Amino acid sequence: MRASRTIALLLLLQARRTMTAPELAAELEVSERTVQRDVAALVEAGVPVYAERGRGGGYRLVDGYRTRLTGLERAEAEVLHLAGLPGPLRDMGLAGHALAARLKVAAAVGDAPAAAVQRFHLDAPAWFREAEPPPLLAEVSRAVWEDRVLHARYTTRGGTRERRLEPYGLVLKAGQWYVAARGPSGRVGSYRVNRFETAEAGDERFERDPEFDLAGYWAAAAREFTRAMLRERAVVRLSPAAVDNLAVLLEPTAADDALATAGPPDADGWVTVSLPVETWDIGYFELLRLGPEAEVLHPPELRARLAEATRRAAALYI
Repeated sequence: MRASRTIALLLLLQARRTMTAPELAAELEVSERTVQRDVAALVEAGVPVYAERGRGGGYRLVDGYRTRLTGLERAEAEVLHLAGLPGPLRDMGLAGHALAARLKVAAAVGDAPAAAVQRFHLDAPAWFREAEPPPLLAEVSRAVWEDRVLHARYTTRGGTRERRLEPYGLVLKAGQWYVAARGPSGRVGSYRVNRFETAEAGDERFERDPEFDLAGYWAAAAREFTRAMLRERAVVRLSPAAVDNLAVLLEPTAADDALATAGPPDADGWVTVSLPVETWDIGYFELLRLGPEAEVLHPPELRARLAEATRRAAALYI
């Protein structure tokens, strides 16, 4: 660990010319005392590092010195495409590999990677939610990266069961982590990482299906999951404005399914659709978003509930 950290320190100095001990300590996630010891080790190894005192000072390399230690290791190369996800990388236990990869690229090609980082950043979690990373995420991530069989205890509504999983990939959806894994049935399914009570990447490795496409699998699984939740259907008349904004105001899969059932416009330009909803309570609140741009025709109980809501809303403004 010290050897890789010392190399990272050297690459930092090569890429940024001068850095203070606090800056190096923060970047490497160690103490300033550890930085001082690592600098001393570099000097003993013949690397020309010297310290500049005073304001604007810090550690730097003799001008013109460049290391040849810029070859990417496999683990470092594999995480390069995740460089815009510092939080998830840290949660998966890959921050060290990512730092080393960024430094080696910077040492090899100059400031281009830094420029890219300043122009693109992916903020994955949803708004208004600070999701804590699942405690077993790093172990699940290790199994995914190393193609190791994952032995786990997984909790569902039906209870907790032992699982032998072949984890193909991780997905971060609105702050929630999922692992796509082949289970005992032989099919790939989705498992929420925060539902693992235990998880251990064993010594046994599995052979990945070369045809498996994680992005394609997740898109199909997400659609299937959403449709499975939409158990009820309401018959609704929609104005042209509601049709134009339905995918923005309602769940996109539900909106797409509803518009696929639309008949021809009536004399006012309104269309009648069959709108799928998860429950009648959820459907009530979703249809409130459409306001006077929608009229519920069926079921009568939902129509009456929205009519009452309309009367109460009118009383507030009239």
